[in-house]
Amino acid sequence: MIGWINEACLEGARQSKACEVLEVSSRTLQRWRENGPVKADGRGKLDTRSKPHNKLSPLEQQRILDIANSREFSHLSPNQIVPMLADQGQYIASESTFYRVLREADQLAHRGKAKPPTRKRPAPLQANGPNQLWSWDITYLATTVKGIFFISI
Repeated sequence: MIGWINEACLEGARQSKACEVLEVSSRTLQRWRENGPVKADGRGKLDTRSKPHNKLSPLEQQRILDIANSREFSHLSPNQIVPMLADQGQYIASESTFYRVLREADQLAHRGKAKPPTRKRPAPLQANGPNQLWSWDITYLATTVKGIFFISI
């Protein structure tokens, strides 16, 4: 490709127009020329995402899971476990690390024997005639027109 652009330039064409025809930017051509012969794409050869040096080892992660699943702490959340360990003079990991390790192990759901609280909306009440529904507060009593309310004065 560089040969074609060089040949076009020797025949009198402008470099930018030759690059435009071949759909290559002038800056790419310049970079190719200054680095010597054209090299193959090297993006797949190097893994640019290196592991952090302070990443927990599997043994450390297992220790966190063992502590969180122990009889003493199995019903507590990490924001309760870490301070209790600190009171005992132990520092295993930060609270966020406990949360992250438990989340990766799918153990971050409700901890303990009790069921998590359920949220159920009350069923709406509907009056089809007079004196069927009484309420002490009709501040925003809905009407048949959306966005308009009966307002008590």
